[in-house]
Amino acid sequence: MGMAASRGHAGEALAAAYLELAGMRIVERNARIAGVEVDLVVEDGDTEVLVEVRFRGRTDFGGAIESLNGAKRARLHRAGVARAGHSRRVRIDVVAIELEPGGARVRHVRNAIEG
Repeated sequence: MGMAASRGHAGEALAAAYLELAGMRIVERNARIAGVEVDLVVEDGDTEVLVEVRFRGRTDFGGAIESLNGAKRARLHRAGVARAGHSRRVRIDVVAIELEPGGARVRHVRNAIEG
């Protein structure tokens, strides 16, 4: 596992820990849904949440949320539509982890991609 992959994995672990602290239950990591890789699938009450984890070091230009391009948004939307066919409420969230001089900032954006 290269450095970037290792940091990405650590970012996903931090995001999962944050979501658990927020009262959600981790169902699956690195799930494939409708051909789309989804970083985390969690349950938030009666809602299934597909979570995209974005990790950015402080030297990267632009924020982690802003790094979610149109193609990735479209893929996540496709995965959400596929899951919504299973009669549960589905939401797509983004958890952004950004390293800053003072530490790590975790931002959780609910309904980051509207159905």
